[in-house]
Amino acid sequence: MTERRSPSSVWLRSESSRTQRRPPLTIDRIVGAAVDLLDEHGIDGLTMRSLAQRLTVTATALYWHVRTKDDVLDLAMDQIFGDVPIPDATEDWPGDIRVLVRGWRSAMLRHPWAPGLVGRPMLGPNVLARTEFLQAALVRGGCRGRHLAVATRTLANYVIGASLTEATWRRSADPDARAAARDHVTAHADAYPTLNASGHLDDSRWGDDLLFEEGLDGVLRSVARHPPS
Repeated sequence: MTERRSPSSVWLRSESSRTQRRPPLTIDRIVGAAVDLLDEHGIDGLTMRSLAQRLTVTATALYWHVRTKDDVLDLAMDQIFGDVPIPDATEDWPGDIRVLVRGWRSAMLRHPWAPGLVGRPMLGPNVLARTEFLQAALVRGGCRGRHLAVATRTLANYVIGASLTEATWRRSADPDARAAARDHVTAHADAYPTLNASGHLDDSRWGDDLLFEEGLDGVLRSVARHPPS
C-alpha cells in the first residue's frame, strides 16, 4: 500500500499544516514562563533575554507587555501568592491565621527564590487579598492601631524568615551537610555547651515543620496577650 504524502507545495497544503501558530503572547504566558525560569535558575537566571528565549519570542516583543525585569518579578510574586489558600473567616481567628501562614510558607518553599523578594513593595491583588485577610483576622482578635501594625509585621517577618532559612538550606546544602554541621557542634561541646545540649541542628530531635508550628504558636500567643492600643 502506497503511503500518501502531504503536497510538497505550500500552496497545496491547508493553512493549519502550513504554519505552526504560536499561542498569543500574554501576561499570563510571560508570568508562567518567568516562574518556571525562577524555579530552575533563581533570580540571577531570569533576564529579559532568557525569558524571551523560553517563550520563543524576541525581547522586543516582551516590552509590549512588561517594561523591566522588576515588573516580571512583581508579577511572578503575585502569581505564587495566588496559590496560598484563603480560608473562610471563623471565630477562631488564630486558627484562620495558621491556615493562611502555613499556605504562605508552603508556597515560598515551593519557589525558593520568593522569600528574598518579599521585601519589595507588593501591591498585586493576590498579595493584598491575603494581607487583608491576615489583618481582618487580627482585628477579630482585638488588634487595633499600632498593635495591629506590629502584629502584622511580626507574623510576616516570622514566616518570611523561616521560609528564607529553610529554602536557602535546601537549595545550597548537600544531604550530609546538616549532619556534618551537627557533628561540628558536638565535637566542640566544651565551647558550645548550650547549643550541644539543646540539639542545635539535630534534625533527628525535631524537624523544620515542628519548629515552625511551635514558633507560630508562640507568636500568636504573644499577639493575643498584647493589649490593644
